Amino acid sequence: MITKTSLIVGLGEKESEIDQCLTDLAAVACDIVTIGQYLKPSSHHLPIKKWVTPDSFKRWTQVGKDFGISHVEASPLTRSSYHARQALESTDSTSVEIGLRS
Repeated sequence: MITKTSLIVGLGEKESEIDQCLTDLAAVACDIVTIGQYLKPSSHHLPIKKWVTPDSFKRWTQVGKDFGISHVEASPLTRSSYHARQALESTDSTSVEIGLRS
């Protein structure tokens, strides 16, 4: 089974908390992690506390991979299904049936 989770950053978390989350996800053998910037969808939603830098996203991609996560997609515009097919194909799984359309 392929496992996947997503994180949204920019709501006041510390970089060390994201690092720890990646450590925890690697420890439970999560295969795919996406990390993206929180964007306030309307005036009724929480405000953005921080615009995360592209360097932070690059760093988290490398940290996750260093911890053994097969695929880490991290950028300001990354969303949970961002490049889903490519993420799945990059995992160590050799035989997976999926319902993704080309």
